[in-house]
Amino acid sequence: MQRTANIRRPESIDELLDSRLIAKVSHLDLASRKIFAGKLRGERRSKKRGESVEFADHRPYALGDDIRHIDWNIYARLDRLFLKLFLEEEDLSLHIVLDASASTDCGEPNKYLFMQRVAMTLGYIGLVNYNRVFATIMGGSPREGEAPPDEPPLRVIRNLRGRRRTHDLARFLCSIEPAGPSDFRTHARRIALSRTGRGVMVVLSDFLMKEGYEDALRLLAGRGYDLFCIQVLSPQEVEPDIRGDLRLTDIEDADTAEVTISAPLLKRYRQILSAYTEHLRTFCARREITLLSVQSNTPIETLVLDYFRKRGLLR
Repeated sequence: MQRTANIRRPESIDELLDSRLIAKVSHLDLASRKIFAGKLRGERRSKKRGESVEFADHRPYALGDDIRHIDWNIYARLDRLFLKLFLEEEDLSLHIVLDASASTDCGEPNKYLFMQRVAMTLGYIGLVNYNRVFATIMGGSPREGEAPPDEPPLRVIRNLRGRRRTHDLARFLCSIEPAGPSDFRTHARRIALSRTGRGVMVVLSDFLMKEGYEDALRLLAGRGYDLFCIQVLSPQEVEPDIRGDLRLTDIEDADTAEVTISAPLLKRYRQILSAYTEHLRTFCARREITLLSVQSNTPIETLVLDYFRKRGLLR
């Protein structure tokens, strides 16, 4: 797969998230297959009983309970003391992890640009619902043209909260372009050790990693986070349209191979790609990780309003 030539990188939130899509996603909110308790009081309903304004249930009064929560109407009718219980509203964190290795800078439409737009859309939904939003970019290099370091960096923006922080998230997502190799396991270990709170984690990547993805996903799964993996492939990766004698060079580690592209070889390639994706799907299913494989020409609107809602990421 060739690197996308002369791609125009987004510069602002308007190039990542247009007003038409904003109008369609503004009513959505994050969801989870589990209900988590956050550190801050927010917009998320918890199973924990608390003292918010929404009534949940009654229970008999016990010695030592706060008499301010006694339901005196029931006492007047039954001559027995009952306490009012309420649902406690707590926040749900959203942690977006974006793979910026060189392999994501391929395809038409460009895979990395597609992932940037998905990340911005999810981040916007989290911020307008006053959830805490974190974003992490694995690898890549700054837009100013600085060469990537020997060790792939991990860049993080933390604790964004509220609509006014959408521009901060957009600037962060626009500041890095894909470059260099991936070291998914090292990045995942650092993310797992540094993350706080509980919530939803969304990993955006092509998951085409020579070193494998298994160890990294084991590190990210659980530990208070509901993990969603979005595998993004380009249409040209799924159905390549190339022929002839070629000398292929890996854009991440510069490994080379000389091949003759023929119909039987392309058939074998499709079988290998299908088996690879199926292994990823099986691996995730066994660990209660939600996997969604999409192509980079999928409309963001369809992805968000249809696929994400069906898979339980949004509601």
